[in-house]
Order: sequence, then structure tokens, then C-alpha cells
Amino acid sequence: MRLLIKLAVNGFAVWVATAVLPGMTIDGGIDTFAVVAVVFAVVNTFIRPIAKLLTLPVRLATLGLFTLVVNGFMVIITTWVVEAFVIEGRLVERLLTATGAAVIISLVSGVLNWLVPGGD
Repeated sequence: MRLLIKLAVNGFAVWVATAVLPGMTIDGGIDTFAVVAVVFAVVNTFIRPIAKLLTLPVRLATLGLFTLVVNGFMVIITTWVVEAFVIEGRLVERLLTATGAAVIISLVSGVLNWLVPGGD
């Protein structure tokens, strides 16, 4: 049950990010948001720790700010896997949008996980 709540919160956070940021869209309904939430969770579970380890010197040099860029890349990887999840623009524009999306997703999911019973 806890996993379903986390995935629902994650899907809602992705929806908020797509509603706020221009150039970021998800074609489909609630089922597509569920797929994006699952893929995003898998990417964050398996790829993010490796990326954080590999970028440790840069993260130390930037006092942790490079973690925002790593989180943005996790959103971009999710767009590569889920074809219905699209961030438009050139690479730099996509990275900026994805980094903004990662910040919004973190804030929204953090607040909702705190508020919703069964969250963290």
C-alpha cells in the first residue's frame, strides 16, 4: 500500500511539473502518468546512485549544487524510456526544463509524502 501511495504522489508531482513548465508534456491520461511515475522511480532507484557516485568530485566542488543537474538527467532518462513524456527544445533547454522539473517533483512529492498518511 505504501508503494502505491508513493507512486500516486510521484505521478501527481510529475503532473504538477508538466502543468507549470512550458515545453514539457505527457501525451495520454492517468495511465501514462502512472507509467511515468513507475519509470521515474526505477530510474531514481537504480541509475541515480551510480550517477551520484560518478559525479562525486564535481558535487563536492560545487557544494552539492551539481545534484540538481544529476536529478535533471534522471528526468531526461525517463523521457527516453517513456515516449509519451516529451521535453521540447535543444539539449541545454531540455536540461534546464528537466532540472526545473526535478526541483518541482522533489518539492511536491516531499510535501505530499509528509501530508499523506502512509507516506514518510
